[in-house]
Amino acid sequence: MTPLDDIDRKLVMALARDARQPASILGKRLGLSQPATWRRIRRLEEAGVLSGRRLRLDAAKLGFGVTVFLGIKLATKGRVSLEDFERAVSGIPEVQTVEHVLGLYDYRLRVVARDLPDFERVLRRRIMTLPGAGEVEANVLLSEERLAGPL
Repeated sequence: MTPLDDIDRKLVMALARDARQPASILGKRLGLSQPATWRRIRRLEEAGVLSGRRLRLDAAKLGFGVTVFLGIKLATKGRVSLEDFERAVSGIPEVQTVEHVLGLYDYRLRVVARDLPDFERVLRRRIMTLPGAGEVEANVLLSEERLAGPL
């Protein structure tokens, strides 16, 4: 674990809110010069604390009106490798996240679709045909009250 001081924590939180902020603005807020701010950002990137900058897209405005969380149990553990399943499911563009979890299901997926018939097509033609896919439970997202933020 990389030791972080209070300024590092404030910098990480500020970047988590908006990674587009210029180092000069961040530095002013934190009481640092622009070069000192850049050095801290670079050090946090090299330590792996910061990894990339993401753009948050509005799925509904892009035509994806349905989000579904799927719990998937592998039907044939041992006969199909986890890597084969993960590689295959990662190739489906509608699948936004793939999480290997401990519990009732082996995997949790976040899937977007244009509407429910489109989701049914993705489920039947792509997800249910994955190597080792067994039992599936779907939960349709009704609303998202809080977006992911800093830890």
